[in-house]
Amino acid sequence: LCAIIHYLVRGQLGWFGLTTACLVPGYAAQLLSILWFRADGHRPGCWLLALHLLQLGLWKRYWDVLRAETGGGAGEVLSQLGDVCVLRLLEALLQTLPHLLLQAYVVVAVDPAGFIPGVSAGLSLLSLAWALVSYSHFTCLMKPGHLSPPAAVIVCLLLWRTGMLGTRVLALVLFARLYSFWVFAVAGVHWLLMSFWLVAQQTDIVAQPCRWRLFNGLLGAVYIFCYINVRPGPSKARVAVFYTVSTWDILYFTWI
Repeated sequence: LCAIIHYLVRGQLGWFGLTTACLVPGYAAQLLSILWFRADGHRPGCWLLALHLLQLGLWKRYWDVLRAETGGGAGEVLSQLGDVCVLRLLEALLQTLPHLLLQAYVVVAVDPAGFIPGVSAGLSLLSLAWALVSYSHFTCLMKPGHLSPPAAVIVCLLLWRTGMLGTRVLALVLFARLYSFWVFAVAGVHWLLMSFWLVAQQTDIVAQPCRWRLFNGLLGAVYIFCYINVRPGPSKARVAVFYTVSTWDILYFTWI
């Protein structure tokens, strides 16, 4: 919101419009949250709809998790925590990531001394990294016999995600500054490689063939920036392949 007001006050209507547009994809997570409330037997009232319209629906879910921890069972807490972690990750990928790319480009190529865009980009990076860490934390809790990881592990995961996302975003932004729209060609090649790789793995998280292809295509776009494990079992080999392709990208950007 501060970034939007910043561009509006300075008369930079182009950046104002693009920053405002980054808010729109976030409503997909809010709509999915409302549908999940209905599926759970909670009829959304006017107050709940207003919260989701203001993009505060996930905060309501966090509040429900806190209430369940004080008076509910472990199964109810885990179920609500899973819903909010998945929705938060979806919101971060659809809304926070485009905002991060936009503000990072403004800081690097347009206004290097811009305080508000810089702070906004930094907070977006931390927000996206924390959404990924929260999702990893939840998947760890879902495994049989696994306990909640200690705080040191959470901090290490946060540093890893922040560093990985930061380098990827910086590489793409610097390439976009030098070669403009050619960055989409490089990102497109990476997206195709990752999508075909996911198809070759035969991920069965989505049953219908059409939705399965769409899921792999969307996840391939996410793999331009970070790795998300969607298959059970050891993932060392898959992470190694992901880092090999990502390292090739960074070396290519450096050579160019």
